[in-house]
Amino acid sequence: MLISDPISDLFIRIKNALLSEKEEVVIPHSKMKEAIILKLKENNYILDYEIIEEKPQKQVLVKLKYTDSVPAISGIKRISSPGRRLYASSKNIPRTLNNYGITLVSTSKGILTDKEARKINVGGELIFQVW
Repeated sequence: MLISDPISDLFIRIKNALLSEKEEVVIPHSKMKEAIILKLKENNYILDYEIIEEKPQKQVLVKLKYTDSVPAISGIKRISSPGRRLYASSKNIPRTLNNYGITLVSTSKGILTDKEARKINVGGELIFQVW
């Protein structure tokens, strides 16, 4: 299956699984997707994830988080897209809902949240916001 925007595919799979109240979702593996999922886990938006070593391609099994049958992720918004990349310096990284959510940034130091990027004073490509 050819996917033109794998990051948007990741978000759509997670959103669809949350809407259908699934406990877990399987996503094709890539290093960037794994880094994004790790940041979601560190910020308590998902329970856990594991890498499934299958042929012909690895996959990531993401265990979704619910609190009293309400998903931990109430919204995801893609900022950059393949046709329109958006970059920001550390001072201009947008805050998500007055720091209620997070903005993920692809930097030279790897995938960071907006707070981490401001702390080490590094900017980069704005990937998405989650709340």
